[in-house]
Amino acid sequence: MMASTSATETEERVTLPARWGRRWASEPGAATFVTSDRRGAWLDAGEVDESTRAVAANLASRGVGLGDRVGWQADATSEALLVALGALRLGAVLVPLSASQSQLERSNVLSEVEPVIVVSAAGSKGGDCDPAELLAPGSSDVALDGVATDDLAVIVFTSGTTGHPKGVMLTHGNLASQVDSLAEAWGWTSGDRLVSALPLFHVHGLIVAVLASLSVGASVAIEPSFDAGTFASRADELSATMTFCVPTMLHRIAAAGQIEPLRHLRLVVSGSAPLSRELFDAFGSEGVPILERYGMTETLLTISNPLEGERRAGSVGFALPGVELDLPKPDGAEAELRVAGPTVFAGYWRRPNATAEVLDDGWVRTGDVVSVDDDGFIRICGRQKDLIITGGFNVYPTEVEDVLTRDPAIREAGVVGVASPEWGEEVVAFVVAAGGSVDARAAVDRQSMLLSSYKRPRRIIMVDELPRNAMGKLQRHLLRP
Repeated sequence: MMASTSATETEERVTLPARWGRRWASEPGAATFVTSDRRGAWLDAGEVDESTRAVAANLASRGVGLGDRVGWQADATSEALLVALGALRLGAVLVPLSASQSQLERSNVLSEVEPVIVVSAAGSKGGDCDPAELLAPGSSDVALDGVATDDLAVIVFTSGTTGHPKGVMLTHGNLASQVDSLAEAWGWTSGDRLVSALPLFHVHGLIVAVLASLSVGASVAIEPSFDAGTFASRADELSATMTFCVPTMLHRIAAAGQIEPLRHLRLVVSGSAPLSRELFDAFGSEGVPILERYGMTETLLTISNPLEGERRAGSVGFALPGVELDLPKPDGAEAELRVAGPTVFAGYWRRPNATAEVLDDGWVRTGDVVSVDDDGFIRICGRQKDLIITGGFNVYPTEVEDVLTRDPAIREAGVVGVASPEWGEEVVAFVVAAGGSVDARAAVDRQSMLLSSYKRPRRIIMVDELPRNAMGKLQRHLLRP
């Protein structure tokens, strides 16, 4: 069954940089965003316009042009965000980098995208310049906001649905369509204020929270990290109307007894991992109804529970405006979800074979199995692949296994996701030692330092051998503690 709805045409095909430039020029005094390094002082639109023009000019003077990649450490600071916005206004392709990446992970990303420049805070690994260097006054002759909708905007590295981390290519048209779809579905306007503690190297935090907020004229408060004890009070202090969370954050808010202070928000959205019925009910019982949605890096957000009307526990809702879904019939049948529409990515960077595995004539094979109930609500039943989602982040088991088995003390490793009330899933490693006298647990600790913190095994289980089939293929479904 095909399901789709139509998006608003108000801003259709207008890129985000063009919207920013127009809005900031017409409303220079409007609040845009605030970060912790600003000590509560909001940047107004005039300041953002001037600063991003300077960034674009300085990037151009360093040889960055349309379509050139800019490695960008996604720090939640005003300087870092101004660099990201300036790069996009220039027409450069932003490649977000996480501060928690190991040197190996960062080197792999940079060797693939070959950036003209890497911008990261002083003292960070692999940076060519500090964000502050790009904020000095520059030439005013640089052309801005002239990108086309089919020009690349961002390359976000993700484990995706198959294999090792790959660069997901998102165009300016993808980003504009996402903003239009969410503004229509969620009633998102310039009167809203979002508070977000989501990491900015992920599409949830960067594109959905920050870029979309600025594009509809809303303001956004960006927290550098999440603390359940203060998050709700921060939202109240800022008179926020919206927040986006992953289930791990909601779990911690509930455990800290901080649900009630969020009652003044008009919209609390959960995504990036399945939300348990227990959490859904816990927030609902205290007057904070959660709106659960679904998306992936390759498609951005595509399904959402409704703003008005019933939000059903265990369901991600219906197709967002402009999205086409290939769904099973509402008779209890289950099938792999396929997604098409204007937010579907342009492919994996320099990975045509990997692209062909998931993208077929505009349709993305998500790897997620879904069912549809009699009322049309969509439920995610499971995943065809072995992808682990922990705290809202994707972890592909083979990547972790490959890193662990580099150590001579580890002969084999099998990695799986195990259900966790806090993380959704936690990464668990089953390890076979190379010999009786070696310390494989210490080896796992050593090798884990080569991985981002969310990819590191939270549990290590020593085994004599791993389950394999007659062809020698690891049977991960048998690796459940």
